[in-house]
Amino acid sequence: MNAVSPLFIKAKGILFKNNQPMTPEIKPEFVQQARELWPEIEWISDPMLRETTTNTWALALQKSVLTPEDLNTIPFTLLAGPDLKVTFMGHKRAVVHIARDCGNQMNLFFKTDLPVNMDVLIAGAILADVGKLLEYEMKDGKSIQGSYGKYLRHPFSGVSLAEMCNVPAEVCHIIATHAGEGNMVKRTTEAYVVHHADFMTFEPFRERLKI
Repeated sequence: MNAVSPLFIKAKGILFKNNQPMTPEIKPEFVQQARELWPEIEWISDPMLRETTTNTWALALQKSVLTPEDLNTIPFTLLAGPDLKVTFMGHKRAVVHIARDCGNQMNLFFKTDLPVNMDVLIAGAILADVGKLLEYEMKDGKSIQGSYGKYLRHPFSGVSLAEMCNVPAEVCHIIATHAGEGNMVKRTTEAYVVHHADFMTFEPFRERLKI
């Protein structure tokens, strides 16, 4: 009896094999690490989006030379001088909290005039910098931009990771547009919120008026 060939179908950007969405093989320990790094993932009400967001971070951790300990130690940016003490995870989690608070207030005051999809917003904020786990390398105990990162900055590698884990396009859009690259295209409301939450907590570290 001949074996039946698997049926591959791509729908809405998701690759299915025999009607099951395909994701890369991710080791359980990296899924656990992602959950421990990001308690805010539980704010995502949609179970599928919560799972794909977790898997994207787990896949990044699995591929990265950076450990959770590194992420809780290294500075969140390479562009604010050698004395920066705010850690990668400290900044990333702050951005998620700020974006969520902003989205809630926009829904409260603007209602249907400017609705914010909170699940999309939170997932996008959590995933915005996931590509930095591929962009960065460690050298002499310090984080640097590696050769891969020089070719592909984190908005690009982040989208690649997210699409491998079947994150929907509206969330991938936030990853793609949260940084300067996004100035070339139109942003969704959720992408604007994440962009400004990120940059309002980055630019003053790099340069601000001091009297």
